[in-house]
Amino acid sequence: MRAGRALVCGFAMLVATAVGSAADAAGERQARGTSAQNASAPQRSAARPATARRAPARPAAQRAQARQTPQQQNAARSPELRNAMHSGGTPILHVAQSSGLSCVPFARMATGMQISGDARMWWHNAAGSYDRGSRPERGSVLAFTASGGMRRGHVAVVSRVVNDRTILIDHSNWAGPGIRRGTVMRGVTVVDVSDRNDWTAVRVQVGWNNDAFGRTYSTYGFIYNRRPGERIRMAGAAAMQEVAEAQPSPHAAQHMRLAAETLGR
Repeated sequence: MRAGRALVCGFAMLVATAVGSAADAAGERQARGTSAQNASAPQRSAARPATARRAPARPAAQRAQARQTPQQQNAARSPELRNAMHSGGTPILHVAQSSGLSCVPFARMATGMQISGDARMWWHNAAGSYDRGSRPERGSVLAFTASGGMRRGHVAVVSRVVNDRTILIDHSNWAGPGIRRGTVMRGVTVVDVSDRNDWTAVRVQVGWNNDAFGRTYSTYGFIYNRRPGERIRMAGAAAMQEVAEAQPSPHAAQHMRLAAETLGR
């Protein structure tokens, strides 16, 4: 009987020892696995792409300006510039011919103005027939004076007022790198470099490069497609506002009609 009990107890101890060894082995394997996992974690973190950094916050003034409406931004400009940019000016007529034109025929075709003489005479010959001034306006003609390299002067049509020192013009027969005489060019940048911002001294884009400008040219100013003292209908984005005299000149009436057709009125 005692021998049987001893045999049972011995067998139980053997089983317990085996179970304990297995548990210890499992625990050791788990510990090794955890260590390996912890060791590889930095490697995986290094391989993981870095989170994109946020762009630096803009200054408060820039954020406020970005939130402004176009009307608020326009209100910050000078009164003269606001008037020039808000108004549509006078329409520019389509000129299909793209070469073989000097500046005067092109300006006549693009504006409908009937001014005689060379370009250097346009400013004086326009007196009494067309209004003139020192502020750019779409559809007006910028009249250049005669100079050593431009003895007959030059005229160009303002196609867009960018700001109080920058406009875009359409003109012809202005030579430059890669440009033949008589070529029509559109959207040419002109900057005002006069001391008083009265556009009496300008620099014109060189060739097709709108980042390069040539020497300084003197100008008389802008000739507007209306009679002296006459205010025209502005083809603005909001609406056509009547600010004209009751009986406009024929050339101004033609442009009023074209502007009305453009706006579908």
